[in-house]
Amino acid sequence: MSAMLTWPKGLLQLLLLHAAWKMGSGQLHYSVLEESQHGAFVGRIAQDLGLELSELVPRMFRMLSKGEKDYFEVNLQNGILFVNSLIDREELCAKNTDCVLHLEVIVEKPLRFFHVEVEIKDVNDNAPIFSTREQILSIAEFVTSGTQFLIEGASDSDIGTNALLTYTLSANNHFALDSESDEDETNSVVLLLKVPLDREESPVHHLVLTATDGGEPKLTGTVQLLINVLDVNDNPPVFNQSVYRVKLLENTVSGSLVINLNATDLDEGINREISYVFSNKVPLYFKNTFGINSDTGEIKLIGKLDYEDTNFYELHIVAEDKGSPPLSKQCKVLIEILDINDNIPEISVNSVSVPLPEDSAPGTVIAIISALDKDSGTNGQVRCFLWPTEVPFKLESTFKNYYSLILDATLDREQVAEYKMIVTVEDQGVPPLSSSLTVLVPISDINDNAPAFPQPSYTVFVKENNPPGAHIFTMSATDPDVAENALITYWIDENLWPLSSYISVHSESGKLYALQSLDYEELKLLEFQVRAKDAGMPSLCGNVTVQVFVMDENDNAPSVSRSSEENLILLVIPMMPGHIVGKIHALDADSGYNAWLRYELVEESSGPWSVGQYSGEVSSKYYLDESEENKIQNVLIVVKDHGKPQLSSTATLSMSLVKNAQAILTEIHLTKSGESFVPLVDSINVYLIIAICSVSSLFLLATLIYVALRCHCKATEPMVYGPGRATLVCASEVGSWSYSNRHSHILAGVSAEAGAKSDLMIFSPNIPVFADNGELRNGTELIPDSAKEVSCSHCGVFDIQSTQYTCASNLGLISIQNIVSLKC
Repeated sequence: MSAMLTWPKGLLQLLLLHAAWKMGSGQLHYSVLEESQHGAFVGRIAQDLGLELSELVPRMFRMLSKGEKDYFEVNLQNGILFVNSLIDREELCAKNTDCVLHLEVIVEKPLRFFHVEVEIKDVNDNAPIFSTREQILSIAEFVTSGTQFLIEGASDSDIGTNALLTYTLSANNHFALDSESDEDETNSVVLLLKVPLDREESPVHHLVLTATDGGEPKLTGTVQLLINVLDVNDNPPVFNQSVYRVKLLENTVSGSLVINLNATDLDEGINREISYVFSNKVPLYFKNTFGINSDTGEIKLIGKLDYEDTNFYELHIVAEDKGSPPLSKQCKVLIEILDINDNIPEISVNSVSVPLPEDSAPGTVIAIISALDKDSGTNGQVRCFLWPTEVPFKLESTFKNYYSLILDATLDREQVAEYKMIVTVEDQGVPPLSSSLTVLVPISDINDNAPAFPQPSYTVFVKENNPPGAHIFTMSATDPDVAENALITYWIDENLWPLSSYISVHSESGKLYALQSLDYEELKLLEFQVRAKDAGMPSLCGNVTVQVFVMDENDNAPSVSRSSEENLILLVIPMMPGHIVGKIHALDADSGYNAWLRYELVEESSGPWSVGQYSGEVSSKYYLDESEENKIQNVLIVVKDHGKPQLSSTATLSMSLVKNAQAILTEIHLTKSGESFVPLVDSINVYLIIAICSVSSLFLLATLIYVALRCHCKATEPMVYGPGRATLVCASEVGSWSYSNRHSHILAGVSAEAGAKSDLMIFSPNIPVFADNGELRNGTELIPDSAKEVSCSHCGVFDIQSTQYTCASNLGLISIQNIVSLKC
């Protein structure tokens, strides 16, 4: 501030003046004097942009400059733009009238972009200077009064008034100064001879030429003029015009002719021979660009032109004769460089907001892109476009050469996780030039997908008697989201049925475990739902239904209801072959093949008796007469199932042959009701047989009615839990036959009727069955060939290989497809 107080009042007012910002979207214009010290005030940029001081830091207020130095800085506490480093206008802009520095201001949340221009005002900090400290002139004597001599003037790096020079000459009797304006309105210094010179009077004259600029304060520069008085040659060379104008394309090749100058001299002989040279006012780099032939006056291009570096050249050419003393004349050659399209547009991304959430709304600004072409006119006009065009983004022009990359449609990260786009900028030159920039926009995930199982339900088959904690199945759900949104946990839905004591699922792996050993005779089906939940916020869920079928194993041996050793059967002889003397009743708690029973006699104790393979009826093989009387015979019967490994039980039947029927009646009277072994009487007492047959018929009829009603009730009674229903179809003496695609059982326990399923046998053509080696096989494949067709005395023929079963009984003709249940 102390430095500013020493300036004149007018300059201080000029420092505080800045232009209002109304040009374009968010554009400001300020001005500042060159050579301003660090901290000099430029403008209240925050206030002019309409920004609150409290939001400068939160919105990440920052300023970018396009130059090599940061000449300006912003105080984020008070929002004032101030000078950061010393500015030399001549260094930045040379002799250009307009000297403007371009600044870019960016704030975020929301993202906005402002363009600021700071005009650098000139101050009179450069004094006029001459190219040499001394200039020598040779003037012939007897030169008439009024003759003019060209003096090389001074130059001033400032512009405007600060570079407007006036000249004064030291006091003398022969010379004065005369100023004239040429076509380009530049001042030249002309020395005017007032009184002819006399070499004999004074051969040398010493003068001082002073140049003063128009700035405040005024600055001056001087040069010594040494004037030698010569004789004779009194006609200088003359150009046909004082100013020559030439236009050149910037791609003109080196060696090309620019112009051919021609000056004339009215003298004769050596005094009219002319040589051409550059004036000392021509800068060195101009001389490195253009060359002149001293004899012919041809000016040629010897360097490389670049419109963007220098678009105008001013060459001062001196034509001097070879007289003694030599006379000279000066002209100017003004060369204008024409622009061609030789600069590729430059493209840059100033701010990018990535990654982009997939739920971003259309219209969201992702990036701000700037494009710049150093060429002029149409060569510098650019257009920007995006490739590929199918992406959900678009470019919008904000103001000149600035574009916003905007979201144009909704996003889905699961379809496209990242967008790779090429932003291309192209100018309108001929031919057009372009440059490209690759922009990557990754899409961040939100939890918009629930876990999903590959199928709506799973069917799992588990052998009974599994070890507790056995792994029985693994399920897996997928979630197309990523990170925690795809982190899945599993649990069993226990709202309908408490399963915690039977089944558990691992929360991370989805593995199902049987917590206890399952028993097919108690539990046949577990049906539940497994849910999968991700870890997103909020979390999403999916579910799947799981059916666990318990597969039967042969873990129950046949059980004979009562041992025949506790009973003695009295039989009346003679006895005919095939006479049925008793029947063995055995039960097996297993199911299917494991409960299909077969009766056999031990060979060494078979004697005259035989047993029905599937009925258990014991009958005589041949005729028995009185020779067998009073013999007590023991028959050992083995009851085997069809399971693997095969299990069996034995029963002993004791029989005594007598001739007296009274003994049989006595035995019958002594026999307790409900015994398993029922003795059969001979046909001697016809009335007794008729009575027994009548009672048996009534009992059989009642039994059939009961069974029919029971089957109807069971077929219509739904299970407490499970999709299937039990079905009873037909009865046969062979044993129990039942099949269902889905076995259901009440989890609470086995009902009171469970003990009555001793005859139950299951054939499962479509349900997997585990063979001895652990291989999972179809149930039909495990049926022995001898059992593929079974002859039933009451049900006809039952074909196991087909899925269409027909059973004839006293209940009528029953057809079963896929689901078969026979009760014999």
